[in-house]
Amino acid sequence: MSVKLKALIIDDEYPARQEMRYALSEFDNIEIVGEATNAQEALTLIKALDYQVLFLDISMPGMSGLELGAAIQDMPNRPYIIFVTAFDEFAVSAFDVNAVDYILKPIEPKRLKKAIDKVLKITREMNVSPVLAGPAVEDHGLRDNETKAGQADHVQFKIDRVPAEKQGKTILVSGSDIFYAFTEQDNVYIKTAADKLYTRFTLKELEARLNPQIFFRTHRCYLVNLHKVKEIVPFFNGTYNLIVEDKERSEVPVSRAQAKKLRKILGF
Repeated sequence: MSVKLKALIIDDEYPARQEMRYALSEFDNIEIVGEATNAQEALTLIKALDYQVLFLDISMPGMSGLELGAAIQDMPNRPYIIFVTAFDEFAVSAFDVNAVDYILKPIEPKRLKKAIDKVLKITREMNVSPVLAGPAVEDHGLRDNETKAGQADHVQFKIDRVPAEKQGKTILVSGSDIFYAFTEQDNVYIKTAADKLYTRFTLKELEARLNPQIFFRTHRCYLVNLHKVKEIVPFFNGTYNLIVEDKERSEVPVSRAQAKKLRKILGF
């Protein structure tokens, strides 16, 4: 028996909602449970019913679709978001609210199917029914205090890119370009070859999001890309400093608790 995803359509324009409803009628695995004409109305509905997926416009009066996406990040059983919009300039910002996909109007059936298949794939990989698979806090939301729910959330996205801020813009940093990540005065930063970039993820969230075969948590305040390590320098009391290959030849500390694990991984 095919699984049905409970869907909410959110768009301030009636013709757009009708078009979305018609397009979704072609999919046996989508059950349209409701419509909302604005983000605030949608927020009320989301709190009242466990939707699995939102088909969400961005540009609406009052609260925007992006603001709604941010508002639901800490909700238990948070629905997956598929943005459906006429504007392509918000695609990068969509990653900040863990959108599964970003579709441009007018809607193309093949493109819509691809987006829906992504949600279905995520729910299958989580090995639970979509009713129970809505992103829990933490983590893809993955958002705050590194709870188990947060960790479950990151399971949604295994993409090798991390949103970070540079000169007022959000950029997507490839995992292969990240030398290490670290906390500083309650903020988290990503270090690339030449840049220090702010990210809204916690280190725990980054650890869940990035490839565990490459990234190693050396310390409670550091996560390092082992492919970028050039030297291992003994420090004191069984600890080490890792010299990475960035412009500054930065030093990343390895705590005593993590040193044994690191020696086993690297074979020394």
